[in-house]
Amino acid sequence: MDEHHAARMFGAALHHLRTQAGLSQRDLAKTALYDHTRISRAEKGEILPPAEQVEALDAALKAGGLLCSLRRHAGPGRAAPFLGAAGVYDGEPVMLDMQTPDGRSVRVTLSRREFAQLLASGALASVLPGLTDADQAQRVARAIDQPSRVDGEVIDYFRRVLAEHYSADKMLGPRSLLRPVLAQIDVLDELRRSAGARHAEPLLQVLAQYAEMAGWLHQDLGQLETAMHWSRRAAEWAQCAGDTQMAAYMLVRQSNIAVLTDDYAAVVHLAAAARRHPAGLEPKLDALAAQQQARGLAMLGEYAECFTLLDQAADTLRDHPHVTHPDVPVYLHYYDLDTLQEQSAACYRVAGRADTAVGILEEQIGKLPENLARDRGHLTAKLAVAVAQSEPDPARATHLGQEALGVAQRTGSARIRRELRALDGELLQRWPDHADTRSFHEELLAV
Repeated sequence: MDEHHAARMFGAALHHLRTQAGLSQRDLAKTALYDHTRISRAEKGEILPPAEQVEALDAALKAGGLLCSLRRHAGPGRAAPFLGAAGVYDGEPVMLDMQTPDGRSVRVTLSRREFAQLLASGALASVLPGLTDADQAQRVARAIDQPSRVDGEVIDYFRRVLAEHYSADKMLGPRSLLRPVLAQIDVLDELRRSAGARHAEPLLQVLAQYAEMAGWLHQDLGQLETAMHWSRRAAEWAQCAGDTQMAAYMLVRQSNIAVLTDDYAAVVHLAAAARRHPAGLEPKLDALAAQQQARGLAMLGEYAECFTLLDQAADTLRDHPHVTHPDVPVYLHYYDLDTLQEQSAACYRVAGRADTAVGILEEQIGKLPENLARDRGHLTAKLAVAVAQSEPDPARATHLGQEALGVAQRTGSARIRRELRALDGELLQRWPDHADTRSFHEELLAV
């Protein structure tokens, strides 16, 4: 961290530790033999106290060397001792975990705004990927303090960070990402309220994209009502921004959430509504909506129409392997024939062709990079269900299920757990007395 960012992080930690100890600034000043006005400035992030004085503050607060460690990490290329950010619910403070040199973890509580400022400023670059552009980080930090200074570069910064979140989500899952995304929404919404008129629509467009991400992360955590709330908010912001692509995409996202509530008629209606959008709809978005509509039809038993739509979607993706509109929702940049094929496995499974689903999922898992842990876990759980439906022995299905269960525990993915509950039901129905069935059932109940 550079000295400016280090001072802000040091100040947040000092303030937290002092208030946790029940000391006023004057009390701490007497114990540490340090001027209380300088303690006040340090807590505000205005100064970094000298190293020898930090040692006295650390000792007075019994901080285990944390303040000394933060002071030492002031300098180019030095990473602060962060472990992560905890908490996932709107309105809660952010709890930032830091590690002391003696191995203890100290949890510093910050307001959402304080966390967002530090995140945008680059001070938390070691917590999350993609926040390492120091010049842009400082520009964003200034804009947070003075929203009238918002410009195109600040908005582009948030777009790039969001793209990094999408990449990280495939590896880390929702637990690690939801808090930063919500904090950044707070910042963007505050910027929107005070920014100049010519930046209002771009800010609304980016807000819609972040809200879509928040909806997705809540969905992956199994919090479906909150997921739908954020999806509808994203649609509202997209409409205000005149972003017709995002507005249509959010109908598809709401359709996707409806799958998880077993409202298959809504799945079909919402996806079909996205395809009725005015001319100029991104071809990849049309293909995605057709795929989602097909999924709902399969659940309703309309198999012929389901597979007709899947074929149409595949034809569209072959004709349009790349997006035609550069500012479409981020997911569409990654949506391709492989993704469509993987999603079609659910339709084959429901249609009684689980063996075909097994072949599809095995192929797609083989193509996934090893580091995409959450995505591999989700596909592995799907494969386990298809194997349980198509093979005569439960051994392989339970082995795959146990592998996916470990990923679900690490990432917090409710989507994986949903598939594993389906697997548990299949095993109990086909082999209720088998030792592998009982073992998996007990492991699933334990988490």
